[in-house]
Amino acid sequence: MRVLYFGVLKDAFGRGVEEMELAEGASVADLIAACRGRYAGVREIWDSMAVAVNQEYARAEMVLREGDEVALLPPVSGGFDW
Repeated sequence: MRVLYFGVLKDAFGRGVEEMELAEGASVADLIAACRGRYAGVREIWDSMAVAVNQEYARAEMVLREGDEVALLPPVSGGFDW
């Protein structure tokens, strides 16, 4: 599957996209665990991560399939102070 990294994850992994293979029947939660193992980072990033599968928000229990595109979207801070 194709995994897209955004924000701090893109910086941490040194790339915005990569191909990953997980066991058949793996879920979004399994993918997060695999990525989390490679980048411990700040715990809050992983605890509040948004995930989109094939451009639709997905829940942790969703089973991933070959050919899926998964986007990992860490929380964003900053912006305008109104």
